Amino acid sequence: MEAARAQYHNVCMILAVTHVSDAAARLDRLPVSSFHRRTAALLAYVFFFELGDLNSFAYAAPALRQQWDLSIGTIATITSASFVGMFVGAMSAGTLSDHIGRKRALIATTVWYSTMSLFNAFAWSVPSLFAARLLTGVGLSGMTVVAMTYIGEMFPSRVRGAYQARILMIGLIGIPATAYVARFLIPYADWGWRGVFIWGSLALFFPLFARRLEESPRWLERRGRVAEAESVLARIEREVEQETGALRPPVVAIPAAPGNRTDDTGLTALFRSGSGGRALLLVSVWFCQTLGFYGFNAWVPTLLAENGFSIIRALERSSAISIGAVPGAWIASKIADRWERKYLIAIVAVLIGTFGMIYGLSFNTWIIVIFGFLVAMSQQVFAPMLYAYTAECFPTAARNTGAGLSYGIGRLGNAVGPLIVAFLFTTYGYRSVFAYIAACWVVVACLVLAFGPRMNKRTLA
Repeated sequence: MEAARAQYHNVCMILAVTHVSDAAARLDRLPVSSFHRRTAALLAYVFFFELGDLNSFAYAAPALRQQWDLSIGTIATITSASFVGMFVGAMSAGTLSDHIGRKRALIATTVWYSTMSLFNAFAWSVPSLFAARLLTGVGLSGMTVVAMTYIGEMFPSRVRGAYQARILMIGLIGIPATAYVARFLIPYADWGWRGVFIWGSLALFFPLFARRLEESPRWLERRGRVAEAESVLARIEREVEQETGALRPPVVAIPAAPGNRTDDTGLTALFRSGSGGRALLLVSVWFCQTLGFYGFNAWVPTLLAENGFSIIRALERSSAISIGAVPGAWIASKIADRWERKYLIAIVAVLIGTFGMIYGLSFNTWIIVIFGFLVAMSQQVFAPMLYAYTAECFPTAARNTGAGLSYGIGRLGNAVGPLIVAFLFTTYGYRSVFAYIAACWVVVACLVLAFGPRMNKRTLA
């Protein structure tokens, strides 16, 4: 053990000149193996129910509107509660993860959102449902922020975007799965909408499988726990070597930015690392993306019902539309690491706005389904790339804080987003909502093109 520790410190001294950690270099040189596939499968499981739960209220809302005699404004208020909670969760999860570790934070946030989803199922009034959605939102975004960081730190740079997309590809099946659960449960009985929230709580079993995950060696190294970092790295390397053969020596491809200290965390680390400008950019991108993304996803069933479709028909169409998410993430897995991510993000954002505008201009059923499908597909080409891009824009010491700040303030934007949609719909009509959504996506494209750094295949600091 002493010999291994001495070797570890010698490598660290060499790598310190270029400001790239030993953990970063050693993880980045690993060939893809069953270790990465197992990690991806476990993360896909929590994303499956996270994404399903995130959309559960959208599918329950038309039935709740009838049973509880709710106005569009009340639906908007309850929807906003989720995003206020998501802001709180995103802002606090980074600090939690920096203090207790990526793995334990991932378990804690998953258990939280699953438990709170059960609370939704037993809501008895508008205030109780508002509280339940708010508390669920805390766990949903907390888990996403921690998972984004974990993926960025555990997967080699050459496949980071592809694995982010593959994880989301499986996770995104949770959206149409939840839509079809709602389609069959809600017409079945008055309590059907409650069953949708029970379905969303099934990630409660995650702690039973989480022991198969490793703690991030980069986090352990930043916390000064070098012996534990070496132990985790050695265990991962042994497993990979057994499958793929002898590993090549670590190669530092691109130096990381200097200025990070082991004892710096949170906002201190963010600004010491010189990442304040990137944080401002990504806050703006996530804010506009959230308005555009959830302006569409959270309102499709309700707006279809308001425009003359029955609840069953509205759920059928929104279910068919949501299937587009799965091939979207598959497309992202094929292109995310092939070309520069910032340009792909901008191009796809413009496509989403265009498809959404065509969707909003038509009342023909087939056009609604086809272009709704294209919107859902394009959104999920976009999402994995932005998740990967956000995490890789920050150094390890500031990664969770930067990602949490960007994601969290973006989600806070949708605390007002549903109110904007409700105002536009009641004042200017159905089509004005989709013009607003398209404008949000165009702004995203302009911001990333004008100010976004190039990040593909860089070894993270």
